[in-house]
Amino acid sequence: MKKLLLLLPTLIWACVAFSQKTIIYCGRLIDPRAGQVLTEMSVIVTGGTVTAVQKGYVAAGAGDKTIDLKNRTVMPGLIDSHVHLEHETSPNAQLREFTVGTAETAFGSTVYARTTLMAGFTTVRDVGGSGVNIALRNAIRKGIVVGPHVLTAGKIISSTGGHGDPTHGWRDGLYAEPSFTETVADGKEECIKAVRQMYKEGADLIKITASGGVLSLEKDGSGAQFSDEELKAIVSTAKDYGMPVAAHAHGAEAMKRAIRAGVTSIEHGTYMDDEAIGLFKQYGVWYVPTIIAGKSVADSAKKPGYYPAVIAGKAMAIGPVIQGTFAKAYKSGVKIAFGTDAGVYAHGKNWMEFIYMTEAGMPALEAIKCATVNASELLGLSDKAGTLEPGKWADIIAVEGDPTKDIHAMGQVRFVMKEGVVYKSE
Repeated sequence: MKKLLLLLPTLIWACVAFSQKTIIYCGRLIDPRAGQVLTEMSVIVTGGTVTAVQKGYVAAGAGDKTIDLKNRTVMPGLIDSHVHLEHETSPNAQLREFTVGTAETAFGSTVYARTTLMAGFTTVRDVGGSGVNIALRNAIRKGIVVGPHVLTAGKIISSTGGHGDPTHGWRDGLYAEPSFTETVADGKEECIKAVRQMYKEGADLIKITASGGVLSLEKDGSGAQFSDEELKAIVSTAKDYGMPVAAHAHGAEAMKRAIRAGVTSIEHGTYMDDEAIGLFKQYGVWYVPTIIAGKSVADSAKKPGYYPAVIAGKAMAIGPVIQGTFAKAYKSGVKIAFGTDAGVYAHGKNWMEFIYMTEAGMPALEAIKCATVNASELLGLSDKAGTLEPGKWADIIAVEGDPTKDIHAMGQVRFVMKEGVVYKSE
């Protein structure tokens, strides 16, 4: 009895805290799954989760907190399925590989993470860096750093000389730490080991460069860079360890090989052909377009000296193609999840992808669905994110204006809540 009396104040406090609610009054509320804009709604949050979504403006009880967003458009927190939080585009990026250390990269990543969250993206999938991205994810989860929920691939798995080989273009004699190249893999056994190494280091998923790329010092941005055997080894090993595989691929042959091997998503997909589209649909593979990345690198390539000549040439060729590929894939019924390649352009401008998606013929509500419902499914987070339903994370944003009438409203984020904590309110 004495112990019970001593615990009573704590129990009373806990009961009161649990019963206290935050009620968010939404003038317009987007339901991305239904493709509807609801009016005069209330979202009720308890702790870090949504506990109810109700029609009308629910009266607050004693001790409840209210947030008035009656003049805003409210929606679930956005999800970007393709970001790189360790870096941001700049001239002479190749030189920075030799002058910027791990500590500086880590500090910079915290700024990019916060910028991303403030832009309304409450969840991201980081698809490759130096391994700092794993530490960043952990720091955000511990509350040390402010940023979105992060799923990360850690380091990219690449073939020797491939798009993800970090020493591509280095002269003989330059030294690289062994950990720097541990995911450069050739042949079945090395590919298996690279996947296991990323699992050991704490990656949530595997990212491979199935084709060449734009921002590396290789001459071809589209050629396939893994054999069928290598790809199957990567995917089967990743599956054993419970990790999906995202495949960077510009060329059609690289996409086809990766899809047949069982990857979960294709990133970029620039030169997708009809056969590849058929395989996307047959295997149920996600397409992550990154239109803004193509446009951004093409624009940067026009600036004298911004890129080395070999990169500038690829950027000018590949960049302008992606939006047209997106339009073709969308009209063909390929599954699409929102992703931007943030870092290739300045972080915080992720929302501009919505403009390019709608320009290509996708309705605004469907584009928002790609960045909520679809992306949450791709990331395996449908039970936690993507919609505002009881039991899911209280990841909620609000924009000024109505994006169904003017998609530029997606760049006017005025309110950001992540797991019940308000990070932005204007």
